[in-house]
Amino acid sequence: MASLSTTDVAAIQARYPDVFARPFLKRFTGLLVAAGVAIYLIFAWWLFSASAVLTNANWGIAGAYLADWVTYEVRPDIEIGADGLEVTLPRFSPIPDDYTPGWLKKDADSSGGLTAVTVELGAAGSVHVEGATVTAVRGDETIVFDLAEGSVTPRGELPAWAEQRRPGEKVLLAFGFPGNIEVRDDEVKVRRRFWGWANFLFDTNSPFWGKSAGEVTSLLFSGERIDPNRSNAAVAWNNILNNSEWQHGDVWLKLLQTIVMAFVGTVLATLVAFPLAFAAARNITGNLLVNQVTKRFFDFLRSVDMLIWALFFTRAFGPGPLAGISAIFFTDTGTFGKLYSETLENIDDKQREGIRSVGASPTVVQRYGVLPQVLPVFLSQSLYFWESNTRSATIIGAVGAGGIGLKLWEAMRTNSDWENVAYMVLLILLVVFVFDNISGFLRRRLMGRA
Repeated sequence: MASLSTTDVAAIQARYPDVFARPFLKRFTGLLVAAGVAIYLIFAWWLFSASAVLTNANWGIAGAYLADWVTYEVRPDIEIGADGLEVTLPRFSPIPDDYTPGWLKKDADSSGGLTAVTVELGAAGSVHVEGATVTAVRGDETIVFDLAEGSVTPRGELPAWAEQRRPGEKVLLAFGFPGNIEVRDDEVKVRRRFWGWANFLFDTNSPFWGKSAGEVTSLLFSGERIDPNRSNAAVAWNNILNNSEWQHGDVWLKLLQTIVMAFVGTVLATLVAFPLAFAAARNITGNLLVNQVTKRFFDFLRSVDMLIWALFFTRAFGPGPLAGISAIFFTDTGTFGKLYSETLENIDDKQREGIRSVGASPTVVQRYGVLPQVLPVFLSQSLYFWESNTRSATIIGAVGAGGIGLKLWEAMRTNSDWENVAYMVLLILLVVFVFDNISGFLRRRLMGRA
């Protein structure tokens, strides 16, 4: 193909000036947008001190919290006194005082008094306490501590896995995942970590506690009755529901409250917003004053966040599901009213005109000319918000509006029950997943795409 001459190029440019002589902004729109986004991100990074936040963040604590989601600790204390050694458990520990696991070995004299205690941490090492001497072993390194009133003295230089801030103070021995040991002048505090969730089914007060799966199965189906008035299966189910550590019955009840809060609040909002949307739609109600008053009412309800409504109603009604239902109802009424009225304003008027042309009353016109067009959309939007409100109900529950949110916040506030937090989060995820699928299926059916 022959190349174009300079004259031909000039002629083409003159014929199509909009293509070859575009304004500056049109030619560099993409570059300007990219530069604006880059400047905004740099400004946001500086404004929120992102570098300092990332640098000063305590990632070790974050890792410990994550580990606590899927692990548990047993924390016996080895007290060293003039009369010998004594192994005790924390005051509020659910484990009974006579609990003697295989990794905690006790040596006693002829009178039954403890003379030595060995804490085995698997392949990570061990700690042996005998009298006022503590011997710690990790790998091929061994360190011995002499204990006296007010002082802990190591024999030799401390290894990297032992930390003592000042001479004579307590020493922290780090054994990685298996746990930590804290050596003090009068006691050795043990934090032994294991995978899993301790006592998830049966707490220490249950007759099934500490038994293997085979033993529990045997008791359920062929063992003698533990309680003469109930079957062993009934006893087991009661023990699971009333588990003092995991509180399954209470957690499930609170989760049900959250589901009911979301459902009732969404249904009430749908019922109230439905007729008000007709008053707000300009093409349905011709009165400008009614349109504006109704729309501003919807704006008022939407302008206050659901969390703020929850705080308000918690103060008004007290903590409980009623406050949560009211918060969802108020917020969703404003949202549904706006969505419904905009849907009504965008309907096809040909159906209404056709029904009106045969002399139908206004009510019949709305029934057969409007509702068939908007009802599937209305229900689809309500179903979506029902699923979304299940998540929102968890958040507003944390401020006292009832449901599992409040229980979740209580578990997080203790800063120690992170496995309970993980359990409740997984339950919430499961419920949201189920409701998302149900809502999606119903929306597809309503829209005729099933």
